[in-house]
Amino acid sequence: MLILPQNSPSTDALAIGLHALRARIAAAARAAGRTEQQVTLVAVSKGQPAGRLRAAMQLGLEDFGENYLQEALPKLDALADCALTWHYIGRLQANKTRPIAERFHWVHGVDRLRIAERLAAQRPHEAPPLNVLLQVNIAHDDAKAGVAPADTPALALAVAALPRLALRGLMCMLPEGLDATRRRAAYGALRHLLAECNARGTRLDALSMGMSGDFEDAVAEGATHVRIGTALFGPRPAP
Repeated sequence: MLILPQNSPSTDALAIGLHALRARIAAAARAAGRTEQQVTLVAVSKGQPAGRLRAAMQLGLEDFGENYLQEALPKLDALADCALTWHYIGRLQANKTRPIAERFHWVHGVDRLRIAERLAAQRPHEAPPLNVLLQVNIAHDDAKAGVAPADTPALALAVAALPRLALRGLMCMLPEGLDATRRRAAYGALRHLLAECNARGTRLDALSMGMSGDFEDAVAEGATHVRIGTALFGPRPAP
């Protein structure tokens, strides 16, 4: 008789959490007149070991977001046999753009033309274009990075003209402590800004917004990518 291996308690908890999370995303999408398939769940996997990511992949997850390059690269190597889509969602530093351009599929935090130019120059010619999102400081928060909303359309046109990059859309991170009304207003403002960029000549189709505590508000305002860590994996392990 074939005896199948039993899942570990942590894998069982991950499966339960993922099922509940997908149900919440689906419900939020339906309430907004959208479908679950229009929202990509990006599993924010910082602090999680490669084995945990492999377990998540076996549950059907394909998109993973990493914040720290030094932590991410060993995971990319360990999971090189898996058909995963890697998103770099951390702060971009000019001296670290080459491995990001070479190894990742999406970059969520471009807020300067210089960074975009480096990514374009360093993207391998044999690789498909690198999907890029502009990070917008939509809440005018001095503690957050991002291009000012008023400067976004001009930056979008400049980045869209670069080779080996595919400018896909906009991204934002909101300050903590906003109530639901202010969150919805900020996410709605990013959606309107994307439409403004398109009216000026770009062809953007992606909005990366929403995290564990507010992704339902983001989905209601048109998010195509939600970046979720704690609600999926639980509290981050201590370093």
